[in-house]
Amino acid sequence: MIRLLPDAVANQIAAGEVIQRPSSAIKELVENAVDSGATDVRIVVKDAGKTMIQVIDNGSGMSETDARMAFERHATSKIRNAEDLFSLHTMGFRGEALPSICAISEVDVRTRREGDKLGTHLIIAGSRVECQEPCVCDKGTVITVKKLFFNTPARRKFLKSDSVELSNIVREFERMALVNNHIRMGLDTGTRTVDLRAGSFKQRIIGLWKSGLDNQLLPINVETSLVKIEGFVSRPEFARRRNPLQFLIANGRNMRHPYFHKAIVGCYESLIAPDTQPCYFLKFTVDPQSVDVNRSPTKDDIKFEYEQQIWPILQAAVKAALGRFSAVPSIDFTSDAIPVRPLKEGELPKEPVIDMPEDYNPFKTDYERKPSASNWESLYENFSRGRKETGQVMTEAPMMSDMMMSDMQKKEVAEVQDETLFEKELKDELAPMCMQYASKYIITSSRHGLMIIDQHRAHVKILYEEFMRRVKNMEVVSQSVMFPEALVLDESQRAALLEIEDDLRRLGFSLEYESGETWMITSLPAMLKNGNPKDIVLRILDSVTEDSANYGLDARGEVSIASRAALMMARSSAIRRGEKLSAVEMEHLCAELFALPDPALTPNGNRVFCLLDQSRLDSLFQ
Repeated sequence: MIRLLPDAVANQIAAGEVIQRPSSAIKELVENAVDSGATDVRIVVKDAGKTMIQVIDNGSGMSETDARMAFERHATSKIRNAEDLFSLHTMGFRGEALPSICAISEVDVRTRREGDKLGTHLIIAGSRVECQEPCVCDKGTVITVKKLFFNTPARRKFLKSDSVELSNIVREFERMALVNNHIRMGLDTGTRTVDLRAGSFKQRIIGLWKSGLDNQLLPINVETSLVKIEGFVSRPEFARRRNPLQFLIANGRNMRHPYFHKAIVGCYESLIAPDTQPCYFLKFTVDPQSVDVNRSPTKDDIKFEYEQQIWPILQAAVKAALGRFSAVPSIDFTSDAIPVRPLKEGELPKEPVIDMPEDYNPFKTDYERKPSASNWESLYENFSRGRKETGQVMTEAPMMSDMMMSDMQKKEVAEVQDETLFEKELKDELAPMCMQYASKYIITSSRHGLMIIDQHRAHVKILYEEFMRRVKNMEVVSQSVMFPEALVLDESQRAALLEIEDDLRRLGFSLEYESGETWMITSLPAMLKNGNPKDIVLRILDSVTEDSANYGLDARGEVSIASRAALMMARSSAIRRGEKLSAVEMEHLCAELFALPDPALTPNGNRVFCLLDQSRLDSLFQ
């Protein structure tokens, strides 16, 4: 009953662990090129790697026999026995990458060693050798992978869009280029070419991310008997709310290490805002025998024997860098307070579009402009404005006589008093008294028990549903900005922008290309009140490359750009945890939340409130 699997089947099983997407294949091929002693590695992809991946290196090359053996399972030049696993100095060592790749694609190899007159040409498709013959080629190796997952259609079907896969390729290239700063590396995606010359670690960082990082980084260099730590951390004032650049490298290998990440972030605890993260680029050099890299097929989960001893060394090094260079927020008096884009020849200045109701009268009192229950935006204007301007909690004004009210005011009062049956039941369901706990939660009671509401998630849900309603009813109004804001985009963000630019325009966002890597935000949705436009646009672009499980679905069950934009705007504009609310504000928030058809969960499935029923409360008191 127990039989050995054929090599082709075994290789496809291994490919499921090693080669999950085009970026995984590129990672394995580049690591082989680095291990071969290459000083120049080029990557060419077509259709985000789905149609073709080509890796060109000037390494040692392979003989005719080695080229054939390289695609046999567990064939490797990196180790000879089990003891070698505990003293690894190479990127690869399993001998699974090449056979896994050729099991799910068509592979074309051209390779030649330094002293050989002729090289070797090898073609393999689905683990079957179709051709091997001599050829004329340069020293080194050229591996071309075509039709990835051609014989595993289920896995190919689950690949993401080209922009998502291209973004993963770019990020994988960034990780590999950062580790191998001593090697010249290039990437050609078909739409853009990146060429990085060999240089220092800092030169490679600046070459990859040209966003003014030169003045943001603080050097770290400490060496002990256990570990050598070198690299850079960012100044506190340059901490990022989104997409922080965080890289840890152990013995020339990228790694994920939550324990060391926590040690680094802890050094910034009192220096940066709670919702921001510092950037860091740190290399750890330790005895290879004190680390275990053979924990996962991706080889990025690394276990340190002395990680508890390395923790205080790492913290001391980061804190010393922050203190030595007086890393405290400062004001840059040399930069413009507001970036202003000069008008092009023949261009006229745009008049800002002001979104205000037709019946707006600046001479009316605040009470006279009191919103109706159906006017959602105005209902929430007092969340922050009332306390900031008056420093007092909002109070109800006395009723005005019919003689004192205008027709518009009578209509507004009638709308407030004309409640639906559902709203009356809702008021019966929720007690009129709400209290706030820890400036995070709203506690109230209902017929079914004690209700605890997350104020931030509740407001996110309300804002999201309102924006989606406006999109559905085509009520989104675009508003030009008086001073366009500059936006610097990396390769993956540019690819995402090209894909969704028309969708963003329909949602009220307009971006105009300026020069180089810079775009200008020229208009925004009028309903965007408190959020940072630059941050929201960047979050939307990054969301295009992320898993769709993090976002709401449209009517067709798909993740639309509108749902992504709505969630990003809601998260950016919603009241925060830690913000104190008045009793009126809490009641308004609860009323709007429970007027929604599905108030229990946020668009991405997080719980908005929890209910402690009578039996649960009784059990707490036994």
